[in-house]
Amino acid sequence: MSTKILIKNGRLLDPASGLDRVGDVAIANGRIVGLGDVADFGADRTVDAAGLVVAPGLVDLCARLREPGHEHEGLLESELAAAAAGGVTSLVCPPDTDPVLDEPGLVEMLKFRARKLSRCRLFPLGALTRQLEGAALTEMAELTEAGCIGFSQADAPIRDTLVLHRALQYAATYGYTVWLRPQDAWLGGGVAASGAVATRLGLSGVPVSAETVALHTILELVRTTGARVHLCRLSSAAGVDIVRAAKREGLPVTADVSINSLHLSDVDIGYFDSAMRLTPPLRQGRDRDALRAGLADGTIDALVSDHMPLTTDEKAVPFAEATPGATGLELLLSLAMRWAQDSGLPLHRALAVVTAEPVRVLGGALGSLAASAGRLVEGGVADVCVFDAGASWAVTPEQLASQGKHTPFEFSRSGFELPARVRCTLVAGHVAYEA
Repeated sequence: MSTKILIKNGRLLDPASGLDRVGDVAIANGRIVGLGDVADFGADRTVDAAGLVVAPGLVDLCARLREPGHEHEGLLESELAAAAAGGVTSLVCPPDTDPVLDEPGLVEMLKFRARKLSRCRLFPLGALTRQLEGAALTEMAELTEAGCIGFSQADAPIRDTLVLHRALQYAATYGYTVWLRPQDAWLGGGVAASGAVATRLGLSGVPVSAETVALHTILELVRTTGARVHLCRLSSAAGVDIVRAAKREGLPVTADVSINSLHLSDVDIGYFDSAMRLTPPLRQGRDRDALRAGLADGTIDALVSDHMPLTTDEKAVPFAEATPGATGLELLLSLAMRWAQDSGLPLHRALAVVTAEPVRVLGGALGSLAASAGRLVEGGVADVCVFDAGASWAVTPEQLASQGKHTPFEFSRSGFELPARVRCTLVAGHVAYEA
């Protein structure tokens, strides 16, 4: 039986429509049936949102859930619970599972498991090449029918430019989006960003050219093929400039940045802190500042958690041997707000880069959800995040629902509290999380 829910007296904030007023949200049969002044609604349950913000559920374009194949690092149950606790109602997962998401049956199984849990909508990316080996293309049409919303190499670059060219040609023919992280296979083999910090610590470096060379290659192939490409996790000021020029030219490209690159720089590595071993590597302060400006002016479309749950054993080793990655799903809203506060931007802009803008990146791949995901709209899906914008919290491992407890923003490491706390998350009209 569907529960009729009334969210009362909250600040309704929808960046897509410009809605910003105090009012109610009436939900029935998984849809928003009333917005603003709601009268004569016989609710089965009422949520008092006085003093809280009622916003669209967050949309995260990069979160690894570790299933199948890495269940010791994270279970679908734990990571989707983490998503709900962070107000994330839709997420995109890369194909670098074990086995790789290059077969329709694997995609269907993953989506079925996620639907059964009812914690978050899951949108898988299919592998662009078989086993992510960069050689033979996958059956993109079959993977799309199974539920893939695009195709990616995750962090495995394609060394053979001819293969990438053919992949983009095929994707352009059928209207698929290719998701690529710009990193040259030969220049990108280090463990820290090239610069004074890497040199002082004796760590092998990844130069900015590892990103820019790959970007120029990708964009030239976009010009040739007309394929739509989403550029994942930009990390450098030079990369932002290249993407800005590409958008000015009218190329069909979008881009995102991770919460880590937006807030941290290479100096945060300190004395070989393995929590700061991330992909892409943390760059200099000027790069971080350029990424912040690029997100503010729309050059970068979306902010992503780059969620990657890892075990203690994978981090309790020397920096160069640590597995790159960090937990981020539960921090996405807070770090979007911190960026906006630091940049002097309003709350609706902080929400836009984790709601409406990611939905715009996904576009038609969302099907019937495209008209209402990431929005508060009558008749639309009831994916809602209710949060306290005035709250602050100190991140500790015990507070995280994710099976991965490692984050650079842990209070004992960062020394600062984060703004905003999620109080309630609804997915398709069902309460997925409640504080």
